[in-house]
Amino acid sequence: MRYGYWMPVFGGWLRNIEDEQMTATWDYVSRLARRSEKIGFDLSLIAELNLNDIKGVDAPSLDAWSTSAALAAVTERLELMIAVRPTFHLPALLAKQAANIDNISGGRVSLNVVSSWWAEEAKKYGVQFDQHDDRYARTSEWLDVVDQAWKRDHFSYSGRYYSVTDLVLQPKPVAKPRPVIYAGGESEAAKELIATKCDAYVMHGDPPERIAPKIRDMAERRERKGLPPMKYGVAGYAVVRETEAAAKKEVERITNVKQNAAGYKNYEQWLANTQLEQRVSLEDYSVSNRGLRSGLVGTPHQVADRIGEFERAGVDLLLLQFSPQLEEMERFAESVIKPSRVAVRT
Repeated sequence: MRYGYWMPVFGGWLRNIEDEQMTATWDYVSRLARRSEKIGFDLSLIAELNLNDIKGVDAPSLDAWSTSAALAAVTERLELMIAVRPTFHLPALLAKQAANIDNISGGRVSLNVVSSWWAEEAKKYGVQFDQHDDRYARTSEWLDVVDQAWKRDHFSYSGRYYSVTDLVLQPKPVAKPRPVIYAGGESEAAKELIATKCDAYVMHGDPPERIAPKIRDMAERRERKGLPPMKYGVAGYAVVRETEAAAKKEVERITNVKQNAAGYKNYEQWLANTQLEQRVSLEDYSVSNRGLRSGLVGTPHQVADRIGEFERAGVDLLLLQFSPQLEEMERFAESVIKPSRVAVRT
């Protein structure tokens, strides 16, 4: 199992807790990134939204791409999974930008391709907002251009959404044959696109028994296409305490839902513009990405057992959220990651 975490570019992950003591600043995220790779974390996902999805649109949020470039220069081994929305970036220019950051990092950049869902954000920033399946058609072309720009020069492409003529991109990324491309989605259009053109599938939080059939489905799609196996990641919100009762008490605190919280309106827009396989609850609103459904709550032993269930289901990567991030990551690394890796070595 690889352990990743969401970089708190929004100043936290809890929509009902105003101050999580993790400011949306370069000072905080740079300290967090440097510390995380020392205590056993393998990857950080840097989300891309120009408005603050968690704390409300008037709250600060960090830009994913300039933040990632800076993090590439101050870290040594941490994989930087940078989220990217095709509607916000021309593919050839994004391929150039990502290749440059990959060179800065020594080959540690990957992409998390997200087909945009937030209509209000797009309007505020003057960006085209397509309907659901149109977004995936656009993303398909976008991926074609990025892939070929990374692999060869004097490349031309003419599609419905994008075209390039005799494109030359140097330097190429360090990562070969290309930086890993992750993507997530639960609609048929999303799953078919991801199985065809991406390298890894990332999922919202769910228990292992719901994750296992999703992995089987994607694996079968890949096999039918004659493509190599994918990697699989799952989101989760982790609460580790010495006792199960203490862990449950913390969950009660963070799921005290306030429907008038600053981020609730944004959440309603996400539901309206996303096709999900199941209904969501107000508790899911409290913690983003259905993180609590993964069940990573309890004592170190209970959480480790749950991680084992995910491994058996076929999961390679956990994308974790914590609050407050630095302190809880320290606890998780010491009580869960470190013992698991000692056990593997022995």
